[in-house]
Amino acid sequence: MTTSLPADLQALIDRVQPRADAALAQRLQHRLDRLTKPTGALGRLEALAVQIGLLQGSSHPQLHSPQLMVFAADHGLAHQGVSAYPQEVTWQMVANMRAGGAAINVLARQHGLALTLVDAGVAHDFGAADGLVSVKLGWGTADASSGPAMATDTAAEALRRGAQLLAARPGNAVLFGEMGIANTASASLLLARLAGVPLDQATGRGTGLDDAGLMQKQAVLARCLARASQATAPLDVLAEFGGFEIGMVAGAMMQAAAERRLILIDGFIVGAALLLAARLAPAVLDACVFAHRGAEAGHGALLAVLGVDPLLALGLRLGEGSGAALAWPLVQSSLQLLAGMASFDSAGVSDRAA
Repeated sequence: MTTSLPADLQALIDRVQPRADAALAQRLQHRLDRLTKPTGALGRLEALAVQIGLLQGSSHPQLHSPQLMVFAADHGLAHQGVSAYPQEVTWQMVANMRAGGAAINVLARQHGLALTLVDAGVAHDFGAADGLVSVKLGWGTADASSGPAMATDTAAEALRRGAQLLAARPGNAVLFGEMGIANTASASLLLARLAGVPLDQATGRGTGLDDAGLMQKQAVLARCLARASQATAPLDVLAEFGGFEIGMVAGAMMQAAAERRLILIDGFIVGAALLLAARLAPAVLDACVFAHRGAEAGHGALLAVLGVDPLLALGLRLGEGSGAALAWPLVQSSLQLLAGMASFDSAGVSDRAA
């Protein structure tokens, strides 16, 4: 049986509308074509500028106050040996991020990104911790190999809380990251069930499993899929397989798209959250820029399902939003070039021969 969406979430989904506008796209491309360069010479940066202009409904698009939101949570599947690291690494890395010592802290400082760290459901009591937004839905999800990762009401609440957190933040661009031991397992399950990708193509080594560990992970995930064979609707799939942070990122993405904010998609887990959001609100994809192609096996399969080609391919398998942060300057450059370059007319440069 398919679980119905609560009215407030359905209303949010209804606000996520396509951003197609042929006339505006033509005006933006004409501006790009009149800049002092050969036609199309800026390659994908030109397509980025057009996409952002369409998203904002403007021929002079601008980006301001970019937000970087990192959602952290634990997964019951960690107890089934699907990760090379123990579950306590989740809270330890959250503490490291709070202290400013993680890779994403360095990149956020370098690129002027406002970092928000969210406890979506870490199995640890942080107390009244500075630098951490707590919207904890539980102390990690349940073990999805023996039962649902969470109740369907909790899955809906994850979407809702993600949307609420995004709505409370300024700016018109958002980058998403995540932290959670075993969350590549949940992402693989979402990819397999929502997109029909075979499990051996959807499952990778995560934090560094050896061959035996990868076989163990695939066997555990096969049991999960078999146990919840009837779950196909997006909310039901989230409830069965988790996780809290994936649900919150998906909700925040839908809110961002409804508000015409640009969304930078990081790696495999954030991509799985987007797949979930896109199954609920397909037009969310109009707001998305895909930052990079990571080393995790399922990431390439996910990008193929979505039919997208990311900006970077650096062999990353870190998460945290690191790939999105690294791609951010390219996105900025696309609009700086659109706004700042002279045209053939204003520069007195001869155009190409007719």
